[in-house]
Amino acid sequence: MQDVITLALPFFGLILLGFAAGKLRNLPEAGLSWMNFFVVYLALPALFFRLLSETPFEQLANVSFVAATTFTTYIVFAISFCIGVIATRGNIGESTILGIAGAYSNVGYMGPGLTLAVLGEQATVPTALILAFDNALMFILAPLLMALAGSDDDNILGTLKQIGIRIFTHPFILATIAGVLAAALEFQPPKAINTMLLYLSNAAAPCALFAMGVNIALRPLGRVPLELPLVLSIKLVVHPVLVFLLLSWLGGFEPLWVATAVLMSCLPPATNVFVIAQQYGTYVQRASSFVLIGTAVSIVTVTGFIWALTSGFL
Repeated sequence: MQDVITLALPFFGLILLGFAAGKLRNLPEAGLSWMNFFVVYLALPALFFRLLSETPFEQLANVSFVAATTFTTYIVFAISFCIGVIATRGNIGESTILGIAGAYSNVGYMGPGLTLAVLGEQATVPTALILAFDNALMFILAPLLMALAGSDDDNILGTLKQIGIRIFTHPFILATIAGVLAAALEFQPPKAINTMLLYLSNAAAPCALFAMGVNIALRPLGRVPLELPLVLSIKLVVHPVLVFLLLSWLGGFEPLWVATAVLMSCLPPATNVFVIAQQYGTYVQRASSFVLIGTAVSIVTVTGFIWALTSGFL
């Protein structure tokens, strides 16, 4: 248990430091935008590109792993969406936000920091694959369902164009594609560029976790909906259990890849849940509650899954 605490404490400690800083110091929120830009557009993409480009290409073309993990994310989205339909009496827009809250893990800010800390750099490939395809799935589901709900003024062609732009301009996805191409071509950047990428990679996890803590601190705790405990249970417990069972049933996956999938799926709802809700003006304050409370509860649940994986229980 001491080893588990040693792994979990620095990870959640950085989030708590960011949260405390956001609550204690009255600094302009505008400054956080540059920190977020550094994390999303520079540090994390550099981490994914550097590690993926150094990976043998045959390890990257694992279609069955991508299909299984993305399908599981879709299943928990569908379950949470159905709960939302019942809770909101058929409101598709609000049910969509509930579906995203129950399926969209914080794979960007928290995923790489957790999987690399617990499992090492060997977890980079499955981490990047899950991150890229889970993001793509949410970028498809959110605008399509919001258009169906009437919360989006675009026609079908405009919606499809919006989906394509979001997917193929997202820095995480672009960095993953670039890293895969570099691995296929066995391309290595010049030493000076590689050193700069290393500096950016080393800054990725601590900056992402601290910025996430500040982001949560600055978000208001809205009304706590009655459906929150059930949807959070699906996100924090059911999602990782389902992905573990599916990958174990299919078989043929390295234990480290299975462990990576479990850790990525047990993460709390992404801060993008609040961003998407705000973008469409739907379920905004309650979405903030999902992110804040989900992150707090995940200190216990994520630590429990780390113990289950490192002790051999899973």
